Amino acid sequence: MTTAHTQELDVQPTPLALLLLGREADPRSERGVECPGDLPSPSDPDLVARARAAKEQLGDKVFVLGHHYQRDEVIQFADVTGDSFKLAKDAAARPEAEYIVFCGVHFMAESADILTSDDQKVVLPDLAAGCSMADMATAEQVAECWDALTEAGIAEQVVPVSYMNSSADIKAFTGKHGGTICTSSNAKRALDWAFEQGEKVLFLPDQHLGRNTAVRDMGMTLEDCVVYNPHRPNGGLTAEELRGAKMILWRGHCSVHGRFSLDSVNDVRERIPGVNVLVHPECKHEVVAAADYVGSTEYIIKALEAAPAGSKWAIGTELNLVRRLANRFAAEDKEIVFLDKTVCFCSTMNRIDLPHLVWTLESLAEGTLVNRIEVDKETEAFAKLALERMLALP
Repeated sequence: MTTAHTQELDVQPTPLALLLLGREADPRSERGVECPGDLPSPSDPDLVARARAAKEQLGDKVFVLGHHYQRDEVIQFADVTGDSFKLAKDAAARPEAEYIVFCGVHFMAESADILTSDDQKVVLPDLAAGCSMADMATAEQVAECWDALTEAGIAEQVVPVSYMNSSADIKAFTGKHGGTICTSSNAKRALDWAFEQGEKVLFLPDQHLGRNTAVRDMGMTLEDCVVYNPHRPNGGLTAEELRGAKMILWRGHCSVHGRFSLDSVNDVRERIPGVNVLVHPECKHEVVAAADYVGSTEYIIKALEAAPAGSKWAIGTELNLVRRLANRFAAEDKEIVFLDKTVCFCSTMNRIDLPHLVWTLESLAEGTLVNRIEVDKETEAFAKLALERMLALP
């Protein structure tokens, strides 16, 4: 269609279309935007020394957080490491730090900004470090879903439970509608609480964590779960299907954990006799059902710490962490391999590299605030309400 015809019909491109065409930036999107300024060359042999010098110059003014999935070249500069919620709490526990440099992804930095004081500034070294899972649920889509639940006559019975891996907007929606946040460690506790408040749960945005927790940990059936697809009218569900479900699962997933398959499990068992298969609950239900152990990132680390020497493990989670654990426990004769044959890093997490970290630290040392992540006050208030409900879980 020509431009003239478009104008004649008064057809306006959507914000999403403009974003995908590269003609517009969306600061509220997990996709982020390009960083301003010039980054050091990744081939610069002095990057490590430059990062160390800038961090020393900043002293106690900076606190660097490193998510478990970060590259080794970045994680070496982290003051603390952990999963997203642990790191956000660690940041809140360091009120003397003016700058919180979050080596993770966008939603994690948002959570840190929500939990830290107004005087602290949260910085993300690369604004393009988003999360594909968090991207799969926008505020507009979730509002449309709630309208569908209202039209089906069940909204008052539904309690939203949102995974920590969600944007501040989704956390705020959850808080506003009486729901709570969960992590992969406490998802069952969150769902137990939710079913005490209502008859149904809308689980956002990871369908696999919701399904695995409901079926594996709570004794529900697969038939108790339906999947709401935001790209189809009414989520692709009839009003009767919505009314009959206990768990309304958002059609979202982790691009890393979603790659593991039942074939991956069967193959590794053939290749390594006696292997223990340990996977994250963001994996597909059939993978979780076939695994020997299932748990969060912290659970995986603790399980390997407690494993006997000589044991063999195939791990279904992000590759940076698996390689780090394999190297760490090699001296104890623990064989640790990646569950799949295909290399699979978290591509958005890997956007935080040494050049971005050096640029960030040197900019802050020069007095220039870059890439600040700041959640607006209304969103922050409702998101914090949802987080506080999680913290109050028994």
